[in-house]
Amino acid sequence: MEDMAEKKNRELADFLRRARSQCEPSRSGLPVDTRIRRVPGLRREEVALLAGVSSDYYARLEQGRRITPTPAVLDAIGRALELDAAGRAHLKDLIGPAGVGKRALPHTVQRLRPGLHQLLDALDGEPALALGRRTDVLATNRMARALFTDFDALGTGRPNYARWMFCDEAARALFVDWEIQARAVVESLRLESGAVPHDEERAALVDDLRGQSPEFSRWWDEHRVYQRTYGAKRLRHPVVGDLTVDYETLTPPGDPDTTVYVYTAEPGSPAERALGLLASWSLPGAASQTPTV
Repeated sequence: MEDMAEKKNRELADFLRRARSQCEPSRSGLPVDTRIRRVPGLRREEVALLAGVSSDYYARLEQGRRITPTPAVLDAIGRALELDAAGRAHLKDLIGPAGVGKRALPHTVQRLRPGLHQLLDALDGEPALALGRRTDVLATNRMARALFTDFDALGTGRPNYARWMFCDEAARALFVDWEIQARAVVESLRLESGAVPHDEERAALVDDLRGQSPEFSRWWDEHRVYQRTYGAKRLRHPVVGDLTVDYETLTPPGDPDTTVYVYTAEPGSPAERALGLLASWSLPGAASQTPTV
């Protein structure tokens, strides 16, 4: 049976190979190479040259060998592979010593503290929800339920945003840019898997989604990572029609496993009017819901 160290080495090798394949040689600044490229992206020796390490050293790293580069070498490889901040963080997570510096998950069901429930309810005019580990839905306010869905009513066990996104046809119909939003979910889970690798529940979720969704399985295998901090979602709502909402994320101090998402619309825009209509349509005074776990 594959142990955690072997799995981590395999994940590292896979991430480096895929990141290298996604690099555009013409942007690298390397001298023009007239040889035929039989695979996309940069060659191993080109990454090594850009990072200032030997080809043998980088080859061993890409093979998942148990070597630990210095922070400077890691930064150089990240630049050579054109990794963004999330990609570099994921690389460091994968390459660190096994079992060292990894945050262990508490052996308790994750719950939202009362103050954060109150915060979501106080944001009554704006859709807001809180996600936990594995994109579990910890709480929503009434506007979030009206804009997206009542996660508690889905009847799929512990409410989970990724499961809803990939397994509920209503989610596919709601997002005009479903592919963009769904890929972001996969890439966020990939980032989490590097930071907190010893999570059997996430592994079970990933296996389940791979079995149910060809898109999820394909995007998971691409091994891209992404950290959602802000952005926009384009929706085709069954009640108020098309609208675009912006979102910002908040991570409460001392609670790194919880992310609060708050959705707003540009003042005076059709989207703001649509949210106002949705607020008047939805039942007033509904309390934020805590999923049954």
